[in-house]
Amino acid sequence: MPITFESVEQIAAAVGQQLGESDWLTVTQERIQLFADAVGDQQWIHVDPERAREGPFGACIAHGYLTLALASYFMPRIVHIENLRMGVNYGCERVRFPAPVPVGSRIRGRGELTKAEPVDGGVQATIRMTIEIEGNTRPGCVVDTISRYYFH
Repeated sequence: MPITFESVEQIAAAVGQQLGESDWLTVTQERIQLFADAVGDQQWIHVDPERAREGPFGACIAHGYLTLALASYFMPRIVHIENLRMGVNYGCERVRFPAPVPVGSRIRGRGELTKAEPVDGGVQATIRMTIEIEGNTRPGCVVDTISRYYFH
């Protein structure tokens, strides 16, 4: 169940807090292929299961940028904003891909609010999103996401 914020003050008071984690999501070959088609990255380590089986990872792996993009999938499953007039993805800082995400892996997002700064009419929140891989001590991605929330 996502944590809920209703104001700039509530977000500011939560800096330094763990926000929780999402449910697990299985990374399928179909999702990897759809991403490959969307961005034009058809490298065999992502889209050729037979060749990838013999490659360095023993199976196809998700694109790093697919894993990063899934931060947007996990975010609303971790954080819910009430009384929101508008929310904007402002950017990212410090994107890292510590471990490959093999096809069939289950991943989830874990969030930590690291910073909240006032902006005209709202707040700019930095949430460190860690994309965990079930059974792996190293995450598939760690990214500091920056969002701006404007309240009614």
